[in-house]
Amino acid sequence: MTLEKSLLICGDAAKGLDLVPDGSVQTVLTSPPYWSLRDYGTADQIGCSDALQDYVSALVDTFRQVRRTLTSDGTLWLNMGDSYTSGNRRYRAPDRKNPAREMSVRPRTPGGLKPKDLIGVPWLVAHALQADGWWLRSEVIWYKPNAHPESVRDRPTKAHETIFLFSRQQRYHYSISALSGPNGRRLRTVWAINTEPQPNRQNGRVNHPAVMPSALADRCLLLTARRGGVVLDPYAGSGTTLRAARNAGCKWVGIEIKPEYADLIEARMRR
Repeated sequence: MTLEKSLLICGDAAKGLDLVPDGSVQTVLTSPPYWSLRDYGTADQIGCSDALQDYVSALVDTFRQVRRTLTSDGTLWLNMGDSYTSGNRRYRAPDRKNPAREMSVRPRTPGGLKPKDLIGVPWLVAHALQADGWWLRSEVIWYKPNAHPESVRDRPTKAHETIFLFSRQQRYHYSISALSGPNGRRLRTVWAINTEPQPNRQNGRVNHPAVMPSALADRCLLLTARRGGVVLDPYAGSGTTLRAARNAGCKWVGIEIKPEYADLIEARMRR
């Protein structure tokens, strides 16, 4: 079954995916809420107060549904940020340059880890998806030249996130000629792309605290989206994936749990 038009669903990702037909989506580009880094103030959100294994299991269940919606040659781009253990501190103060980091509820330190440990969340999720049947095809390092400074003094400042490319089957659509790296060489796995800071409010609307850069979304879709196909983002956030899909000549499906962000997406898609 094919989708006749683009669709924005306000609701939980797992439930919203029930509305997406089997085999209707060409490629997925998404960035779920990062574990222990954001409180979006929404019931049923993931990553805020749930245990680490519950978070990983919830993503595996959701992406199992995502795999059902993909065409036989479909792909998934998954952007994940890592986090450190909180040392069982239940509050994280805001930063002057990044007020959205404040959290009043934080998950407990996972068993087997120590205070200040880097957890490795992206790879925990990647290995769990791999075990669930996905082909894990690439790890891309998104290097942020304008990354936020950090106050820590006992490790390097973090300036990257991880993007995984998964496929539903062993063979899949990937346009190697769509994009070249430096000096015309084949594209490498380190992408230098600036973040796109957003004000807290825009035109009276609450803005999203973690906006995916347009250049990042455009690059992913150039490689795996077919013109006229369908692009899915089950954690649509501010709608960057959906705008990139429209610009690429694709239909799109976005699912967003927070009504205020769904309103933001509608406003952005009208521009």
